[in-house]
Amino acid sequence: MLQADPIRYSIILPIYNEEAVIPVLMLRLEQLLASLDAPAEVIFVNDGSTDTSAIFLAGMCKLRPNHRLINFSRNFGHQIAITAGLDAAQGEAIIVMDADLQDPPELVLEMIARWKEGYEIIHARRISREGETWFKRASANLFYLGLSRLAKVEIPRNVGDFRLIDRKVLEAFRAMPERDRFVRGMFAWLGFRTTYVDFHRAARVAGETKYPFVKMVRLALTGIIGFSDVPLRLAIWAGIGVSGLAFMYGLYAIAEWFTTKGIASGWSSTVVIISFLCGMNMLMTGIVGLYIGRIYNEVKRRPLYIVDRKVGFDAANSDQTRHVA
Repeated sequence: MLQADPIRYSIILPIYNEEAVIPVLMLRLEQLLASLDAPAEVIFVNDGSTDTSAIFLAGMCKLRPNHRLINFSRNFGHQIAITAGLDAAQGEAIIVMDADLQDPPELVLEMIARWKEGYEIIHARRISREGETWFKRASANLFYLGLSRLAKVEIPRNVGDFRLIDRKVLEAFRAMPERDRFVRGMFAWLGFRTTYVDFHRAARVAGETKYPFVKMVRLALTGIIGFSDVPLRLAIWAGIGVSGLAFMYGLYAIAEWFTTKGIASGWSSTVVIISFLCGMNMLMTGIVGLYIGRIYNEVKRRPLYIVDRKVGFDAANSDQTRHVA
């Protein structure tokens, strides 16, 4: 009996309420798969969709032997969905891309060409953003500018989660145990031989963005806290600065009592100073609390995600959870 050729390419797509996009996505993926020079698999990770995405994908995965579905028990988040797909990938080159077709599947061919040149991480870099508001573009630029100043590692700008990685990089990524995940920062921390493929990011084909402002802020905080201790050091220096100003004001008050009849009567100055110091104290406590909260989340050692079911996988690969040692 002839043995099937090993899978060389794994394409991972997190899915959350993408029923409007999936039909067009499947057509574009079929065209991509037909263009590849070796066997490939497509891994969909349904991140707790509330529409018919999971039903449609399960049916497709039963019909197509190289399509697979990981169905979460609930919504665990985009970064965790990427991680689940990476855990299941069997290929030598692994591609992560969004399902909204803002990441064009056709670009994968160019990324594979760079991989064959010897690069181990190939980022898809956006040179334009079609269909996005000025506020989203400005906030994204501000985020990457701030992160580049704060982080200890250089995190590429205008790069999302659309990338190709080598199997060697995947094995190194799997050894990283953190639970609050900023995947693009984790790959930047790993190093390896890296290059970029530039593209114009198109508007969504259908549906709504899955990264509204609140989720963007949460992801930004995860990236900053996970890859920088600058906020903690700023808290120290801010505390020293406020204490220094309070000490100088105290000297000024003493001098006023000796040279004049004293500081003008009233409580305004006292209230302003106390309010300012209380506000600074709450701010610094909050910054420290973010780091403590992350430590608390890590020591609980819960699995990153829970899988409700899998479709298209062999029985030997049907683990229901991932536990990080």
